[in-house]
Amino acid sequence: MRRSRIRRLVCAAALALGAALLSPAAPSAAAAADPYQVLVFSKTAGFRHDSIPAGISAIQQLGAANDFTVTATEDAAAFTPQNLATYEAVVFLSTTGDVLNDSQQNALKGYVDGGGGFVGVHAAADTEYDWPEYEDLVGAWFQSHPAIQEARLTTEDHVHPATVHLDDTWTRTDEWYNYRSNPRGDVHVLQSLDESSYSGGEMAGDHPITWCHEQQNGRSFYTGLGHTIESFADPDFRQLLLGGIQYAAGAVEADCSSTGDPGPGGDSAEAEAYTSSSGVQTAPHAAASGGATLGYIDHGDWAGYASLDTAGATAFTARVSSAGAGGTIEVRAGSASGPLLGSVEVTPTGGWDTFTEVTTTLTAGTGPLYLRFTGGAGALFDVDRFALTRAPATEDGGSSDVHLFYYPWYGTPEGPAGSWRHWQQGGHTPPASLGADLYPKLGPYDSGDIAGAVDQHMEWVNRSGAGVIVYSWWGQGSYEDGLAGDVMDAAARHGIEVAWHIEPYTGRTAASVVDDIAYLEGKFGGHPAFYRDAAHGDRNAYYVFESLRIQDWSALDAVKDTAIVLAQTTDTTKVAHFGGIYTYDGIAGATAPGWKQAGDYAKANGLVWAPSVAPGYIDDRAVPGNTTPTLGRADGASYDRQWNNALDPAIGGDPTWVSVTSFNEWHEGSSIEPAASDPPQGHGYETFEGAYGKTGAAAETAYLDRTAYWTDRFEQRRG
Repeated sequence: MRRSRIRRLVCAAALALGAALLSPAAPSAAAAADPYQVLVFSKTAGFRHDSIPAGISAIQQLGAANDFTVTATEDAAAFTPQNLATYEAVVFLSTTGDVLNDSQQNALKGYVDGGGGFVGVHAAADTEYDWPEYEDLVGAWFQSHPAIQEARLTTEDHVHPATVHLDDTWTRTDEWYNYRSNPRGDVHVLQSLDESSYSGGEMAGDHPITWCHEQQNGRSFYTGLGHTIESFADPDFRQLLLGGIQYAAGAVEADCSSTGDPGPGGDSAEAEAYTSSSGVQTAPHAAASGGATLGYIDHGDWAGYASLDTAGATAFTARVSSAGAGGTIEVRAGSASGPLLGSVEVTPTGGWDTFTEVTTTLTAGTGPLYLRFTGGAGALFDVDRFALTRAPATEDGGSSDVHLFYYPWYGTPEGPAGSWRHWQQGGHTPPASLGADLYPKLGPYDSGDIAGAVDQHMEWVNRSGAGVIVYSWWGQGSYEDGLAGDVMDAAARHGIEVAWHIEPYTGRTAASVVDDIAYLEGKFGGHPAFYRDAAHGDRNAYYVFESLRIQDWSALDAVKDTAIVLAQTTDTTKVAHFGGIYTYDGIAGATAPGWKQAGDYAKANGLVWAPSVAPGYIDDRAVPGNTTPTLGRADGASYDRQWNNALDPAIGGDPTWVSVTSFNEWHEGSSIEPAASDPPQGHGYETFEGAYGKTGAAAETAYLDRTAYWTDRFEQRRG
C-alpha cells in the first residue's frame, strides 16, 4: 500500500539527512525496490489534445520497462482517499478545465500533501482555475501560446533524473506555453525556453518550462512539453517523462528545492546547475552541497547561469575544492568573454572532498552571470555552491504599482476623535456591535492613533507587498485632511507612499478638484511619502471616486502635466481630460466587465489603467435591509479570481497598476486588514477562517499574504 511505502521513504530520507549525505544526490536510474502503481488521468472539460492516446500508450510502455503498472482513467470518481492510497503517483495528462469537484480536489490535495506524487504534462497547467491550491500544486497556470514551432530549451539541472540525459541545449518542436506567473521562486527549474529562439514568448526572457518541487510531504513534477503526438515517440522526451514519474513516485531521489528568485538580498546556486558551458561536467561528491560539484575544469573552460543577473551584485563567494593545480575564477557579465567584474584565486585544498570558501568583491555589471576558469595544465579545481551578494534595495516599501485604498475615518471616544466615528454605522453600538460583518483584529480603533493602529497598519501594508496606500480624502479642512500629515509620517517610517482618493465631498466640482490637487501638492508635495510615479514623469496620483457625477472635466487639463487623475469607470467615452481609469467596484472584478476594452483604450491613449480587485463584498450590518448584491470570499477563491482577471491580458487589459478595494473599508466587508478570529460572540460576525486553507490566528493575515503572492506575480509579469 502507498502509505506504508511512503513511511519507508520518509524514514529513508531522515536516515540520509542524519548521515550527512553519505551518498551522492545524483539519482540512480533504478526504479523502486518494489513494483508500484501510477494513475494516469486525462479528463478534459475544455480543449482536448489528440496526443492523449499516444501519451497514455507511452507511459504504459515506460511502466512495463521500469517496474510500474499504469491505470488510465477519465473518471474523476477515482479521486477518493482510499483509491489514491493505492498509487505512488498521479499523472494529469493534458487535462483541461474544471475536472474535479470539491471532494475530489480535497482527496488529491490530501494525497500529495501526505506523501504522494503528482505529475503534470502540458495542459495540466490549463486546469482547475477556480481551485487556488491547484496552482501551487502544478506550479503555474497556462496563459497563452503561439503557433507550434521549433525552439531551443536550456537545461538548468544536469542531475535530476528527468534531465540528466540532456545536453546543455535541446532544440525541438512543440507548442510553447506562456504562464500567468513565473514559478521560479517557488519551484526547482529543470528546463527553460530561450525566447530568442522562437516567436511568441511572453515571459520577459525568464521562461521555465519544466520544473519540480516538494509539496509538503509529497512531490510534484511538471513539464510544458507534450502537445504533439510525435513528442511521445521521442526517446529524449520519454526519458524526461520517465524521470519525472520516478521522482514523483519516490522511486528515485532528486533535489527539487526552490531555484530561488533573483533579489536584492543575494542569490545562490549549485555551480553544477549551469545553463550553458564549455568543457565542464557535473562531478558526484558526497561531501558537496546537493551531492555534486561543477568539475572536470580545465584552463579556458566556462559555465553560464542565465537566471542569475549580475546587476547590483557587489561580491562573489564560492565553496571550492582542489586536488589539482588550482587556478582562478573569473566573474564575467553577459558572456564568457564579457566584462570582468572580479576574480578570485583557488589554491589546492588537498582533496576533491576537502572544501574551503573563497570570495571577492565585484564591480558593477549587467547581464547574466558567467564564470570563466584559468590556470595551469590538467584539472584545476571544483566549484560547489556559490552566491552573489547584492546591494540593498533603494526602497524599503513594496511594489509602487499595487495600491491599497485606505480609510482614515474611524474614531473612538477615548482616542483623538473623541467620539465613535463610522463604527456605529447601521445603528450599532460599539465596541462589541459594529456596522461591519467582520471584526477588526485591532478592535474598533481610532485612525488618529498614529503610534498604535496606524503604525500597525503600515507594518501590515508592508507585509502585503503593496507599496502605496490611496488615502480617502474628503476635502480641505476635513477630518481626514487633518490626519493626513501624521498618517504620511507613519507611512514614511515603513517605506510606504501615499496617493489620494478624492471623495465626493459636498460642493465638489472639476475646478475644486484642480484646486485640491494644488493644495495637496503645496502642503505635502515635499513629504518623503508623497507618491510620484517615476514611469510617468514623476507625477502624483489622484483617484476620483464617482467621477461620473460630474459631466465636464475639462478643468483637469490644467494639471495633466503634473498629476495623474483617474476616472472611476470603464466607459471610455467618459474619460476625456483624465490621465487614467480605475474601477473600485469590489464585485465587478469577479467578471471584469469592460476591463479589456478599458485597458486597451488606456494603452492606446497613453493613460494609466488601474483595475480594482477585492477579496469580497458584504455590507449587511452597515446597511440593514440593503438589496445591493454581495460577493462571498469563498475562502480566497473570489480574490484569486479577481487577480487572475486583472493579470490576464485577454481579460484585464494589461494593467499599469492594480488597485485593491480595500485595505480597511470594514463597512463593505472588502478589507484585507486582519479580521479577528475570535470576535465578540452573539453578533454574527464572519471571520477569515478557512482562507487559503488557514485556520484560527493564522487565517487573520491570510489576505495580506495572498496580496503579497499576487503582487509578486504582477511584478514578475511586468519584468
